[in-house]
Amino acid sequence: MPLFPVDPSDRKPIGGDSVSAIGLGTWAIRNPRRALEVLVEAVETGLVDNIDTAEMYGDGAAEELVGELLRRVGRDRVFVTTKVLPWRLRSPEELERALRASLRRLGVNTVDLVLIHWPLDGLPVAEQVRRLERVAIGRGYARYIGVSNFDHQQLEEALEATASAEIVVNQVHYSVLHRGQVEEKILPLALRSNVTIQAYTPLERGLVARHPVVKRVAERLGRTPVQVALNYLISRPRVVAIPKTEQTGHLQEILGAMGWRLPVEALEELEKL
Repeated sequence: MPLFPVDPSDRKPIGGDSVSAIGLGTWAIRNPRRALEVLVEAVETGLVDNIDTAEMYGDGAAEELVGELLRRVGRDRVFVTTKVLPWRLRSPEELERALRASLRRLGVNTVDLVLIHWPLDGLPVAEQVRRLERVAIGRGYARYIGVSNFDHQQLEEALEATASAEIVVNQVHYSVLHRGQVEEKILPLALRSNVTIQAYTPLERGLVARHPVVKRVAERLGRTPVQVALNYLISRPRVVAIPKTEQTGHLQEILGAMGWRLPVEALEELEKL
């Protein structure tokens, strides 16, 4: 049996919402115009409604790009996640300024989800989370809050720290080739706590496409290695994969990772990597 029950749905819960099991990221965009066209195409297919960005990406340029996407396709068609730099949490005033700047770049009054990009050294996790909750939720800048790059202990502390909101997401590096701590500790805690895992770098910058075992499984199933690697992740309960692409052809390949599931024996084979 695989390590986790197979989730057959291409919709994943985040708080009281559901989002596409595959979202698209905006880190390290090289050609903004082309990237925008691909993002628009993704949303227009009706298969993707889940976009990830951060104030750090391109020093705000990625948020501006997502803002343009929202103007093109309509705000209500996209669930937007952004992230604040950890040192913004040093004071409520600094955090509020950062959130206002993000919303201005995105062209929205409220973002769907805001994450702490990674834990801030020197400030207890509980205090970081409480500040995010008081400012982001308490002042109406975000509908949901979450964390990013938190290990299982930090996630546990975050979950215990909130007063009225809930931690709904932990965004972590997770792929078929980078599984260890996520599958051993973070994902089991997330499943017990109704937290969704957003998996960044799910294609390992192309490494999964060249891995011999992933390639062998893909050939056997008549899929591409990229599709197998993404399907592995979204087969897990409460896991969203967020690859990035600026190419229409690659987008179509990514979209082809949905609508089916790896057979149990393939999941078990990949779990041995």
